Amino acid sequence: MELLYYIDLLGTMVFAISGAMAAMRQNIDLFGAVFTGFVTAIGGGSLRDIFLDLRPVWVDDGNYLLAILTGVLIAVLSQGVLRRLSRTLFLFDALGIGFFTVVGVQKSLAYDSSAIAAVVLGMFSAVMGGVTRDTLLNETPLIFRREIYATACLLGAILFATLDSFGVSYNLNASLSVITVVVIRVVAVRYRLVLPIVGG
Repeated sequence: MELLYYIDLLGTMVFAISGAMAAMRQNIDLFGAVFTGFVTAIGGGSLRDIFLDLRPVWVDDGNYLLAILTGVLIAVLSQGVLRRLSRTLFLFDALGIGFFTVVGVQKSLAYDSSAIAAVVLGMFSAVMGGVTRDTLLNETPLIFRREIYATACLLGAILFATLDSFGVSYNLNASLSVITVVVIRVVAVRYRLVLPIVGG
């Protein structure tokens, strides 16, 4: 579980980088970049914790705030390098949503959520920070575009909850579930796979 904690911190930092870079692409000032990085990094986890009637983890653990500040500083000081590493950042983002999905489901189950609720909260943990970021920046949130994004998190969350119900060891379950999210996300982008349009 200690490894998962540090992975969660890493994912928080990566999401902060993502949020700050999105803000800077719109020529927003430093405070705006910090704020956007912050809400991107903590938005999904905070919403999950509120639904679980818990204090958001970053309120009690200052390491999350340090991870966010580190991410924003990296984004501000290394803008040119990060733009050239867009594929690398995409992979980190895919890993981030995978880990956040697993953390969300695991924490929800630990606090006696039903399996269905845990799956939904796992997905929320991964995607709602990005939804908040895009909404603040007046962009269409990624989950409302045709890209396979939230669907990858949903399938990974279902896998984790299913394997957990069969008593599969946590480390194996977490590994398989994260890999599932990452592979679905990467393959969908690589081959431009999309979900069908409803209506129209």
